[in-house]
Amino acid sequence: MPFLKTAFSLAFTLGLLWLMEIPLGPLPPLGKFFNPGSGFWQNAEKKESARNQVLGLSGLKASVSVFFDEHSIPHIFADNDHDLYYVQGYLTARDRLWQMDVQTRSASGRLSEILGSKTLDIDRYHRRMGMVYGAEKTIRGILKDPELKLVAEAYSEGVNTYIHSLKEKDFPIEFKLLNYSPEEWQPINSALLLKLMSETLAGGSSQLSMTNNLEHFGPGVMNDLFPDFSFHEEPIIPKGTHWDFSPVPIPKSVNPVMGIKKDSLQDKTVPEGLGSNNWAISGSKTQSGFPILANDPHLHLTLPSIWYQIQLSSPNTQAYGVSLPGAPCIIIGYNQAISWGVTNVDADVLDWYHIRFKDTSRKEYWYNNQWNKTQKRIEAIKVKGGKTEFDTVIYTHQGPVVYESEKRKPGNAHSNIPVGDALRWVAHEESNDLKTFYLLNRGKNYEDYRKALTYYTAPAQNFVFASNDKDIALTVNGKFPLKYRDQGKYILDGAKPDNDWKGWIPYNQNPYVKNPDRGFVSSANQASTDSTYPYYINWHFGPYERGKRINERLSQMNKANIDSMRSIQNDTYSIMARDILPTMLGYLDTGKLEANEQKAYSLLKKWDKHFSAGSIGASIFNTWWLDFYAQTWNDEFDLKSTKLQSPSRDRTEQLLLQSPGSHWFDNIQTPEKEGAKEIVNQSFHSAVQELIKKQGLPGNSWSWGLVKKTYISHLANIPGFGIDTFSADGNSHVVNALRDGVGPSWRMVVQMGHPVRGYAAFPGGESGNPGSFHYMDLFQTWKEGKLNPLLFLNTKNEHSDKIKSTLILKPL
Repeated sequence: MPFLKTAFSLAFTLGLLWLMEIPLGPLPPLGKFFNPGSGFWQNAEKKESARNQVLGLSGLKASVSVFFDEHSIPHIFADNDHDLYYVQGYLTARDRLWQMDVQTRSASGRLSEILGSKTLDIDRYHRRMGMVYGAEKTIRGILKDPELKLVAEAYSEGVNTYIHSLKEKDFPIEFKLLNYSPEEWQPINSALLLKLMSETLAGGSSQLSMTNNLEHFGPGVMNDLFPDFSFHEEPIIPKGTHWDFSPVPIPKSVNPVMGIKKDSLQDKTVPEGLGSNNWAISGSKTQSGFPILANDPHLHLTLPSIWYQIQLSSPNTQAYGVSLPGAPCIIIGYNQAISWGVTNVDADVLDWYHIRFKDTSRKEYWYNNQWNKTQKRIEAIKVKGGKTEFDTVIYTHQGPVVYESEKRKPGNAHSNIPVGDALRWVAHEESNDLKTFYLLNRGKNYEDYRKALTYYTAPAQNFVFASNDKDIALTVNGKFPLKYRDQGKYILDGAKPDNDWKGWIPYNQNPYVKNPDRGFVSSANQASTDSTYPYYINWHFGPYERGKRINERLSQMNKANIDSMRSIQNDTYSIMARDILPTMLGYLDTGKLEANEQKAYSLLKKWDKHFSAGSIGASIFNTWWLDFYAQTWNDEFDLKSTKLQSPSRDRTEQLLLQSPGSHWFDNIQTPEKEGAKEIVNQSFHSAVQELIKKQGLPGNSWSWGLVKKTYISHLANIPGFGIDTFSADGNSHVVNALRDGVGPSWRMVVQMGHPVRGYAAFPGGESGNPGSFHYMDLFQTWKEGKLNPLLFLNTKNEHSDKIKSTLILKPL
């Protein structure tokens, strides 16, 4: 305990120093914060919880038994669904209340209430994006369903029971640091968390920069440099899959709107690596004869963890996995009949429409050759230490007008036309996404899995599946707008009805595969299908390398087991390096290399193409490639006056391998005419100089684990509450996609059979309290690429030496 107090004191001191940089408004009174009876010391926890507690809670219908294992993971046994989700809410709040609160505030544009004016722009953006508007529609859909209404309301009731039990001294430390109190949880808060996930995985767009590209370079260049199908292909649904349906009529294409590059609209793109891997391998290729499923979602790594482990058991459900703190049910997991996991589709479900208003009142906008009425929504943003800010958000039939500006009328220097950019986003649709996970938690077979997916809207996910019936499957799933090809590649003219979404791709025509001949299904955010699929989902997806590597390894496997799957999750082999390194090395003029460059060249020739922490070759190749890419495109795409989108890595590799004499390699800022060979040599020299400057002379300091930045930050970036830079394997384009603060947020492998057995780890712990032993007790297991056997209790009377404490909750 003395060590805990010392470490805890240091962490809070650092946190306090961090807060000193914030305007004084959010700071707590220091005497109150350091008070030994009610301040931060109250948040320190002993290693073991008290055993065999009994607690009375108002609102319960019957007694509930909760068993906590060695990692403080709760296993809930309830006699009815109301109590099951009530206790899920209660326990999640007990461990993660501040996380739930701050994420909800972020999604709803309410951070300024606790942090002051410094977060006003973030709040304004989320209000204008329609996050609350979308959450209102989602909760409306949830509450229409009697089963899910019970779930959402019971969960909220449990959260609020915990909140009402707190005295100020019991508040999580972040509430004390920021000097505010938790507020009651509402069912809409759970919907807001789903919107936050939609923003993370389906809220990106490059339409502004792509439209600027089109104006700057013209359609010929755009078709050449930004093709709809990649040079490298490894689609999720295997090539040649027969589509056993007659497609509904597909809309005709329309020319994109031009001349808007000076508007205030901004791009927001999803960084590479923010995605996931999943796969399921058939029993014909496993030791047990039953399928094995694996999933590792790649997200921003934070403390507290994105995920919360839990087992939920009632008379009609018994499931284990991870939940999102603040939302009921298990999102990724398994029961004793099926298992499931998800990866991001990266579907094009967000479009920008350029809008012209009649006048500065913005009461009408031009659409379908006439003026149409707008609607207004007044957003009141409370600001701690300041006045409430009011923002009027205009809504058209396409959605909220996120950005507004003015254009000068042609020939009239003194008169402007008010314009804006409206957002059409699938996250604004009424939905009941929780029903999907509610049904998956209870699923027994493939038919149950397919029925569950019909309720899912966004963010679109590749749902992988395995069952004890020995079925495996994968569905590219979500609510996909029916669009013409490339609709949304550029900003759309909001005045033309032809640019509206024309309905939805029928669910049963979403791409899927069941029990393929190759004996496995997999996804890693790459293209969903080959070009034979009749509908448009997107023109770009994640690069193909992770999917290619997974498929190669699964194809070669026989008699696979849990360790076989774990080894793939930790795989660091670079398909990218295999594709292009021989060509790059071949272009090097080795006779002109100076001593340090010769050493780097020698190391690269011996490199095994693995991005392992100790690899020096990985650092050289990665630095070289980034410099090569920048030198290829920056002279023409990195303009100060206009934001442009550079071509993809895939297209760049294609030019290197197939068109080394392409004029795109020529640096227009030099009198010489460069080709791929010249850029390869120049960038190699620059890469070596960069590594020397940052890491010193060639040697162990060039090891990949030291060169790349791997860390896990606290959710509010409070120093001392996260994990500083550490050495680790991986990179964004290899299967172990760990880079910067993004990576596998949960690694899970499930062996189907009798019984079903799960294995998993995540980089954190159950508790959100930095003073708890369970704040990050799973980190080391995760860092080493290991998996813990998961404790699945079939009955509340089942004995296990892993159970360390018991909590009996009784109705008052």
